[in-house]
Amino acid sequence: MRLWSLHPGYLDASGLTAQWREGLLAQAVLAGRTRGYTQHPQLTRWRATPDPLGALASFLDGIHAESLARDYRFDPTRIDAVDRWPGVVEVTAGQVAFEREHLLAKLRERSPEHAPVLQADADARVHPLFRVVPGPIADWERAG
Repeated sequence: MRLWSLHPGYLDASGLTAQWREGLLAQAVLAGRTRGYTQHPQLTRWRATPDPLGALASFLDGIHAESLARDYRFDPTRIDAVDRWPGVVEVTAGQVAFEREHLLAKLRERSPEHAPVLQADADARVHPLFRVVPGPIADWERAG
């Protein structure tokens, strides 16, 4: 499971589709509808918010918005009917830099035509839910 902090516009077709599916899986885990993945480190930052399900619903709204921009047919009714969390989730600059390099490596291999946009953005944009703050890679990241 990977829930990118990066703006979904950087993702290729398979990356955006995977982001949608993995976001829905994370939602199911946080809502207690599955027994798997309950200890996955990617869920740490959602659980640290005052409203994990509302924050994740806001995250999924952003993924859905990108899908609409690409004329994809992601079903918004799959997002839980919860109040959206009006706040932002902080993400460190070190985490964003790590994710940028990680995604660049994936794009170069899987969809080289998508890599130049992210390569050109040294200060990668993040998903609208996130706000970049100074700091290293997140403690929950599997950077090895």
